[in-house]
Parts: sequence; structure tokens; C-alpha cells
Amino acid sequence: MIRLWTFQKKVTIAFAVLVGFVALTTAVAIYALHTTTVAKDEVISFNAQGMIEATRLEVAAQKTSSAFRGYVAEPEERFLRERDSALQEFAEIVPRLQRLIHTEEGARDLGEIHTVMEALRASQDHILAVLRSKDGRPAALSILREEALPLRDRLTHSIDVLVEGQRGLLDAGQADSNSKASRAGTLLICLGVVAVVFASGTAILLGRSLSKQIGGTVQHVQSSSAELQTSANQQASGAKETATAMNEITTTVSELLVTSRQIAGSAQQVAHIAEETLKAAQAGDQAVLQSQGAIEGIRRQVDTVVSHMLNLGKKSQQIGGVLDIINELAEQTNILSINATIEAAGAGEQGKRFAVVGEEIRKLADRVSGSTKESRALVEEIRAAVNTTILATEAGSKAVDTGLLRFEELTRGFKQIAGMVDTATQAAREIGLSTKQQMTAVEQVNAAISSAAQVTRETEASSAQTLQTATQLAQLSQNLSRLVQSRATA
Repeated sequence: MIRLWTFQKKVTIAFAVLVGFVALTTAVAIYALHTTTVAKDEVISFNAQGMIEATRLEVAAQKTSSAFRGYVAEPEERFLRERDSALQEFAEIVPRLQRLIHTEEGARDLGEIHTVMEALRASQDHILAVLRSKDGRPAALSILREEALPLRDRLTHSIDVLVEGQRGLLDAGQADSNSKASRAGTLLICLGVVAVVFASGTAILLGRSLSKQIGGTVQHVQSSSAELQTSANQQASGAKETATAMNEITTTVSELLVTSRQIAGSAQQVAHIAEETLKAAQAGDQAVLQSQGAIEGIRRQVDTVVSHMLNLGKKSQQIGGVLDIINELAEQTNILSINATIEAAGAGEQGKRFAVVGEEIRKLADRVSGSTKESRALVEEIRAAVNTTILATEAGSKAVDTGLLRFEELTRGFKQIAGMVDTATQAAREIGLSTKQQMTAVEQVNAAISSAAQVTRETEASSAQTLQTATQLAQLSQNLSRLVQSRATA
């Protein structure tokens, strides 16, 4: 049945099928572009954003606990303001996570986090009320250990479970988008190869059919050449339309490639910024450690000062004992001088010299007694100053201990920040690697489509050559017809 078809019918059907292949390839390319873009947008808009918001939720919870512990350690209003700000930030993040989470497990984890956070907030408010009452610090610390700390650990565990779930969704989304891009690229390559093979086979079949029709009788040469010319015109028009369609597909894939490169560049910038942030957090951690070492040195110096002051107090007590002995000797000497004066008076003229000596001894005893009282007063003043210094030094030592405790909490906070920044850096690197893989797949698709476009251009050139040949054949058939007609007339 196919042998009975005219040349025009064969060309029309062949190019209709070829145009169908081109249309199918275009539709597949557009679908692949749309699918890949939607998959990447979903990964970036939902999964990656959900991961970021979950990390922010964890940071807000840690800020709340740190500020509350700071207020318990040293009741200052700035710690309460920091806690209220962190609670406000936590309350703002939860609705955003509810819009981003679409899994039943994630919604359940988020509900658990919200419930535990409300319980922890109520427990902290209770502790603050107890702490503000008279002598309520021991009771507040007991409630903190028995109620607030277990709730904080439970909240931390729930947030970690949510973060791990979002990380799993992010990895699954990346794997799904890469799989879709790979399947689309494979399908485009297969369609391009089929289109090239069909075009080549069509060209061969058309050439053979043309050779058979030219080998017919002279009477059909003119009609056959006219049909061939018409078919060649249609073939050239179809080839031009095919080339235009292939150029549009190539432009679309090139734009997709540029978009992939921009996404890869953005991912690299995010990874670089995260690495710089990690370095800054590590530097801050080192500075806090150095400051902590300096405070520990100050604490040792304060302990040394306290020890010296205690020794000085002991020495002042010993000096007081010596002054008591000197005072007692002065009193005994004074008594002896009085007795000597009495004995000298009883001795008459012979005891006058002895009386003078006794008087001098009495005066000396009086001066020693006065000096002893002054020395005792000075020793008491020194002892009071030493006691005051010891109390002040002990208060300074307690303040240094409190500062050291805060520096330890600050050090832990810097380490947690460094860990979260490291997690964000790893996520950015994974996104960049996935985008590079996607860009490689798009480049392969672009190369395949470029090859198909080259084949289409070659087909267009071949169609133009066929049109030229058909025109020459028509002229030849006309010359042959005139020659045959002239011979018939002769």
C-alpha cells in the first residue's frame, strides 16, 4: 500500500511525524524544566526554610534558658528582658514552622515543642514568683532542679527530633529533584536520537522513491518533477520550522543552565558566609576562654590576699597579747615604785636618793602604760581594718566566682553557636553539590539538543539542495518535453 503513495504524500507524512517528534521533544523539555524548577523551589522554599526555622527555634529556646539562668544567678532586669525577647522570638517562629511543615510527624513534634515550652515558661514564672519572696531562693533553686531543668532537657530533645526530621526531608527532596532531572535528561536524549534516526531514514526513503519515479516513462517526467518541486518546498519549510523549534529549545535549556549556575554560586556564597561565621564564633570562644583564665588568676590572687589578711589578723592578736604583758609589767613597776617611795620615806635622809629613783621609775611606768594604751588602740584599728578588708575580699571572691560561672555559660553558648553554624555550613555545601550535579545534567541535555539542532540544520540544507535539484529537473523535463514534441511534429 505504501508503494502506491505519491511522493508528496510520503513527504507530508514523514515530516508530520518529524514535527510530532519535535513537538514531543519540546513538550518534554518544557516539562523537565518545570519539574526541575518546581522540585528545587520546593527544596529551597519548604525543606531548607523549614531546616533554618527549626534551627532558629532551637537558638531561641537556648537564649530563653540562658537568660533565665543568668537572672537566677544574679537578679538583674536585663536578663528578664532577654528572656522575654527570646520567648517572643520563639512564639513568632512557631507559626512559620506550622506553615512550612506538611508531615503528620513534623506537626506532632512541633505540637510537643509548643506544649513543653508553655510548661517551661509557667515553671520559670513560678520560680520567679518564689525567688522574689522573702528567703525564697532555696525553694526557687529546688523547683529549678526538680521541675524546670527536666522540662528544658525535654524541650531540647523535642527540638533535636524536629531538626533531624527536617534534615531528612531536605535530603529526600534533594534526592527526588536530582532523580527527576536525570530522568528528564535521559528522555530528552532518547527523543533526540529517535528524531535524528527518523529524519535520516526519511531522507533515504525519499531519495529512493525519487529515483524510482525519475526512472519512469518520459510522459510522467514533467508531472513527477512538478510534484517533486512541491514536496521539496514543503520539506524546506518544515525543516526551517524544525530548526526554529530546536533553537527555542536550546535557548530554554541555556536559560535553565544559567539559573543552575546562579543557584550554585548562591549556595557557595552561603557556605562561605557560614564558614566565616564559624571562624568568628571560634575566635569568640577563644577570647572567652582567655578571659576565663584571667578571672581564675584574679581569683587565685584574691585567695592569696585573703590568706595574708588572715595572717595579719593573727599577728595583730599576738601584738595585743604582748601589749597586755607590757601593760601588766608597767602596772607592777608602778606598784614597786610606790612601795619604794614609801620605804624611802621611812628610811629618812638615807632614802631620799632611793625615793628619787622610785619616782623616776613610776614616771617611766606611767609613760609605758600610756604608750601601751595608744599601741592597743592602733592595734584595734588595724584589726578592724583587716576584718573589713577580709569581708570585702570575700565579697570580691564571690563576685569573681559568679563571673567565672557566667563565662562558663558563655563558653558553652559559643560552642553551641559554632555547632549550629557548622550544621548550616554542611547544609549549604550539600545544596551546592546538588546544584552542581543538576547543572552537569542540564549541560548534557544542552549538548544533546545542540547535536539535534545541528542535524536539523543539515536536514534544512539538504532540503534546499533537493529543492534546487527539483527545479533543475523541472527545467530538464520541460526541455525534454519540447524536444519530444518537436520530434513528434517532425
